[in-house]
Amino acid sequence: MVAPGEPAFGEIVREFGPGVLGPDGALDRKALGAIVFADAARRRRLEALTHPRVQERLARRLAELTAAGFAGIVIFDVALIVESGNYRTMDRLVVVVADEEVQIQRLMSRDGISRDEALRKIRSQMPLSEKVKVAHYVIDNSGDRAATEAQVRRVYAALNSELSVARRDPAR
Repeated sequence: MVAPGEPAFGEIVREFGPGVLGPDGALDRKALGAIVFADAARRRRLEALTHPRVQERLARRLAELTAAGFAGIVIFDVALIVESGNYRTMDRLVVVVADEEVQIQRLMSRDGISRDEALRKIRSQMPLSEKVKVAHYVIDNSGDRAATEAQVRRVYAALNSELSVARRDPAR
């Protein structure tokens, strides 16, 4: 979506300036994040540039799969799918949650940022408790990898079961 050559890339650079580019000419997500997580209006502007592109891409990909006769499970990993409203176009929504302290530690480790910056990022987003309200399934990613994988397997099995029922009774 935001790689060089993609439509949103040029729009983001025009909106936020060349300072959001890395030495390789690609988007420097850390530099852009510093701007948008410090200013809610700038974050909303970024979302206004990217959300329609995400919606277009989701719709296009689903149309391609439908045209090809695919009838399985399609998984979209979209961080802001609830905020953008795009979740309404999905048959099922799986929300992955983690305790705030786990989120903070993972952000600090992954992005090399301070605790305060991690908190600012987390609190600038829709609370997970709100996302859970519209979810069909919730996976708690607060624990270790094995615990999360077990939950993913259960959710995947449930989705496959629902798909099997729907294939037998298309009116459902």
